[in-house]
Amino acid sequence: MRILAADTCTSSGSIAFLDGEQTVLEWTLLTAQTHNRRLLKTIHSLLHEAGWTLDHIDAFAVTRGPGSFTGLRIGLTTLKTLAWALGKPFIAVTSLEALAAPFALGSLPVCSLLDAQKQQVYWGRFLPDGKGSMSLTDPYEVLAAKALTERISARTIFCGNGWMTYGELLKRELGELAVAAPSPFHLIRASFVAQIAASRLSGGQADDPASSVPLYIRPSEAELHCPRPAKP
Repeated sequence: MRILAADTCTSSGSIAFLDGEQTVLEWTLLTAQTHNRRLLKTIHSLLHEAGWTLDHIDAFAVTRGPGSFTGLRIGLTTLKTLAWALGKPFIAVTSLEALAAPFALGSLPVCSLLDAQKQQVYWGRFLPDGKGSMSLTDPYEVLAAKALTERISARTIFCGNGWMTYGELLKRELGELAVAAPSPFHLIRASFVAQIAASRLSGGQADDPASSVPLYIRPSEAELHCPRPAKP
């Protein structure tokens, strides 16, 4: 099965092509340029480089958040539209799960962190089974970076741009309990989005592109500041 996967949840963007168990191509870029200026153009360019066309794609996968509200909407809308238009299976993966996926063969808990601004982080904690699978141990939340230290009582691997922002604070508060992932693993990699999607598809799972929605976790700024209409 050939899968086209993408991530646009943060300022980094990533696209990957998976053919069976082989990652054929992966592109990851950290830039201030908005995703709507490059996503479709980059997909088209990478398809050409790989010698593929959209007709070669068997399924589409994308991260659905949490992360940048605008970024995740761009990615989710684009990949949903491609899947729907071509009549191909679609899988939506959380950004925090994709971040944790590289550590599924380990034994330590993994804490995925994404910078949520306002001194807060989106976080998820996962427990690997050492065989390539992970289970989410706590519901996804957004909370103050300082408050996160109260949730950690065992050595834990930290990954994501939330670590890049608040790593010094976490190391100071947690000491040896905080294990930093190598820097390449603080970016969401589309190859892991594709691998998660492949696993789910092999188990007969797929999402409905028409009803898949972003995972925001917290309200947007507009929702926070827009007064609700008075009840009649």
